Amino acid sequence: MDRKDKIIESILWSIALPGFAQVLNGQLIKGFLFIALEIVINVMANFNEIIRLSFIGNIEGAIAEANYSWLMFYPCLYFFAMWDAFKDAGGGKTPYSYLPFVCSAYFVTVGIMFSAQAKIFGIVLGSVWFPMVCLFPGLIFGFSLKKILK
Repeated sequence: MDRKDKIIESILWSIALPGFAQVLNGQLIKGFLFIALEIVINVMANFNEIIRLSFIGNIEGAIAEANYSWLMFYPCLYFFAMWDAFKDAGGGKTPYSYLPFVCSAYFVTVGIMFSAQAKIFGIVLGSVWFPMVCLFPGLIFGFSLKKILK
């Protein structure tokens, strides 16, 4: 397997569940720690129920079920685990390659804070969809900042 394929594989497993890529890369303690943290945050935030309700269109129910104090930890854990997997698989060799990950974590966290009130075209997207929308400006800002600083 070439380096690029390993990097893509690590990112995709990390997207599936933080910690999977670390286990795949042989870093078992770190991988299981990320998985355990993900489960704790997920359960305490009631995240699976929020996701389920959001997917069936019950945004008000998802907002009511969300424990925002715990949910706000999720983006930083998620993007840090993804960055770590990317770096350990051989990525991140260029200066500032961490910026898209960091900025995405920041923007998604802020998106969570405003998710119960923020509207797009008059529609409240809630605690799953609005933070996901915030990912795109986070990536754009991160890649732009990386380009400016280089």
